[in-house]
Amino acid sequence: MTSAATHDPVAAGDARVHSDVMSDSGRGSYYWCLRHHRVETEADKCPAKFVLGPYPSAADAENALERVQERNEAWEAEDARWTGEDR
Repeated sequence: MTSAATHDPVAAGDARVHSDVMSDSGRGSYYWCLRHHRVETEADKCPAKFVLGPYPSAADAENALERVQERNEAWEAEDARWTGEDR
């Protein structure tokens, strides 16, 4: 009998990695910069720690902070419901 590891490509060290960059990577990506308070693209984007996104359009990126606020409010309401604080 053979062990399962001998038939497992990962265990045998034969795992293949696809390293090609996605063909649409970076195209149509817009970010909201928290440092400059503006929409940025891949071409002029600040480091990741300063941006929200990517978003599919400049308008979506421009509304990023409103979306963050809406999601935070929804999560806080769900937390209150979960803990019974909303009664």
